[in-house]
Amino acid sequence: MDTQKPYNEEVHPKTCIIANPIYDTVFKKLMENERIAKFFLSTVLEQQVVSVDVRPQEFTYKKAQKPAPAPTDIGYSIFRIDFMATIETAQGEQKKILIEVQKSHDEDDLIRFRSYLGEQYKKLDRVNGVEIVLPITTIYILGFNLADISSPCVKVERTYVDMIHKKRIEVKAPFIEKLTHNSYVIQAKRITDERCSTKLDRLLSLFEQAHFISAESKIGKQYLHPSGDEEIQFITSLLHEIIADPKEREEIEKEEEALRIIETLYGKKSREQKQIIEEQAKALEEKDKALEGQAKALEGQAKVLEGQARVLEEQAKQIAALKQLLKKS
Repeated sequence: MDTQKPYNEEVHPKTCIIANPIYDTVFKKLMENERIAKFFLSTVLEQQVVSVDVRPQEFTYKKAQKPAPAPTDIGYSIFRIDFMATIETAQGEQKKILIEVQKSHDEDDLIRFRSYLGEQYKKLDRVNGVEIVLPITTIYILGFNLADISSPCVKVERTYVDMIHKKRIEVKAPFIEKLTHNSYVIQAKRITDERCSTKLDRLLSLFEQAHFISAESKIGKQYLHPSGDEEIQFITSLLHEIIADPKEREEIEKEEEALRIIETLYGKKSREQKQIIEEQAKALEEKDKALEGQAKALEGQAKVLEGQARVLEEQAKQIAALKQLLKKS
């Protein structure tokens, strides 16, 4: 923690210190605010969110009691939060959807993402006292980079295609909509300050992983972008309040320490396992190349022997012909 620079100190007239929303404790605080939740979801989905209802969520952290805690002592689990949202379509129609937001610092959380999504598909939701199946939309906020995808925000959208006539179908079927879903992926580490012109740019700028006020910690950072947008001003004010509150800051520090412990316990092991697998794959590849070389050598020998056999066969024919001539003479 950088004790030389108080969190309530303005670094620049147009900048302030804010809590890093990549941390679950901070993001949870934001999403508990209905105004911020509606702005976040509307901006990412590019649809008007009329109302949001926060659903049960997972957010677990227990302070370790041991100097060198075992994995079970950490109590840190993947963060997820669900909203039942009412959105207004471009045609003015209002419909309810289930929006699932998940955050992850590790690519290995993929299986947990799939497992939880499977659980969501099995659930019925209650709307106006009636149990129904709602369409699902997922938003993933990643603390790691996806290989070969440089965009900080990606929409994975479904389309219907008539396979007989090879053309796109414009209408949507409720049955299909409830079996499949659109996804949005935000890569926090790919967000830069190169552009901040659109509403989405300004929202993403809050998650930019840069300008930290301490070399040892990433829980607080300078927000360097113009804050002319009223909603962004509202969010940065709340983020500033969070980092300035000693109790709130302590909770973020607990999460940071938990992530550090997880990296210590699992990161090294995971990297070692990956290295072993890569070395084994390389050894198998070299073995395959060696066997391929041996096969080519044997193939070459077989061709030589085949040629020799043809020569011997020809010689045998010539000898037989000479014997026939000798008999006649």
